[in-house]
Amino acid sequence: MRAAAVALAGATVVTLAPAAVAAPRSGVDAQAELRAFIADGSSTAAFAEVRQDGRRIWRGAAGTSDLATGQPVRSDGRFRIGSVTKAFVSTVVLQLVAEGRLRLDDPVERHLPGLVPNGDAISVRQLLNHTSGLFDYLEDPQFFFRDEASLRDWVHGASRWQDYRPEQLAAVGVAHAPYFAPGQGWRYSNTNYVLAGMLIRKLTGNSWQREVERRIVRPLHLDDTAFPGSETGVRGPHAHAYAKLAEGPADITRLNPTVADAAGNGISTPADLNRFHTALFGGKLLRPAEQAELKRTVPTGSGHSSYGLGVAQADFGCGPLWGHDGGIPGWGTLLFGTADGKRQVALSYNPYEGTDPSGIDMAVVNVAVKTLCNGAAAPAGAVADAAAGLSALRGAGR
Repeated sequence: MRAAAVALAGATVVTLAPAAVAAPRSGVDAQAELRAFIADGSSTAAFAEVRQDGRRIWRGAAGTSDLATGQPVRSDGRFRIGSVTKAFVSTVVLQLVAEGRLRLDDPVERHLPGLVPNGDAISVRQLLNHTSGLFDYLEDPQFFFRDEASLRDWVHGASRWQDYRPEQLAAVGVAHAPYFAPGQGWRYSNTNYVLAGMLIRKLTGNSWQREVERRIVRPLHLDDTAFPGSETGVRGPHAHAYAKLAEGPADITRLNPTVADAAGNGISTPADLNRFHTALFGGKLLRPAEQAELKRTVPTGSGHSSYGLGVAQADFGCGPLWGHDGGIPGWGTLLFGTADGKRQVALSYNPYEGTDPSGIDMAVVNVAVKTLCNGAAAPAGAVADAAAGLSALRGAGR
């Protein structure tokens, strides 16, 4: 069982054996890989879109969007994107760097005085690339699904609807001892991005949501993308999310996403995420200097994977690719593509909260391989290793 009740997926920094990068072909069909999400009963729905050179070349869906009605899932639906939100937040911070409002190597204490113990030794860069050492607030026991009883309590209790302020979430994180001294390791921590959101507000006078909308969503016409604050529902067509309880599936589509804040409360569609990836890695959102910083990575300790500023670099068997994954109860997301922004896949899936994710991890990797690696299948052992690495990286904070 995944441990954290309101878990945001850690970086899906999966690794396969390196291979030469082949020229992508225009055709792809990953329908069988989508059906694999549904086949073992661990998920209710999965859908994805693949784009190349700015145009859609494939879209597919499998499963049911609503167990009560049996309605098939739509391939253009909206979904909670979890930690893919981090790429939007990091992009805004890098734009503020370009505007001279801060530097990546500024200490956190300079901009958020008195908020973070040892904040004069933690840089903005270390927040964005998860080398700050700060404890992940989602690993605090108050957020855990320890067992089915605690999952049931969350499904039917008040905490699912609780409103959180970013100051509260940051306070939970910094109340714990850090994992390591700043810059002396790598550990995925959602606390880092709650602080990044607070930093945006301090520098601009606006919420991070408003700045993301002003700087990214509107210019790119991401009309189905939102960062909803405390709104509990998902507007527009969408697949429902479910928890697996002994008495049967419980619909958990509605929840208060303030618990995720700048670490993962976004909603989007495959088309919008692919458009964002194209713009980000195609150089339309950042100047060359900040684009280089975005892709300046640190090792994660997992094979050939590494982490930049709100994005991960991974090898799915056909050379390095860039993106992020995300998770929030009942939802999973994958957004990866080429470094030049010319090809990408956006995947949404709805795993039953409370199920073993190992089979789902394998399906996620298979979709990435099929859509981004020229349609060629990677060796089965390599796919299994990548899926195992994905699970290991999530840890207690998943």
